[in-house]
Amino acid sequence: MHILTCYSFRTDKDTFGIFDTFNDENGREAHLQGALLQLLRDKTEELLIGPPDIEKIQILSAKEFKTID
Repeated sequence: MHILTCYSFRTDKDTFGIFDTFNDENGREAHLQGALLQLLRDKTEELLIGPPDIEKIQILSAKEFKTID
């Protein structure tokens, strides 16, 4: 599996998204060209109101916070 983390989100009542992170560009490309792309093609009319909007972004920084137990 190429995915490190996966998040689902909602921006409004009818708009949802998925945000995935990968080890590298090769992992991201393999994911986008593999089963995900075929699933979206097969289920677009059933699950979405239009074609999916897939965008690549670059994470500029990240910080992991630890909790104190």
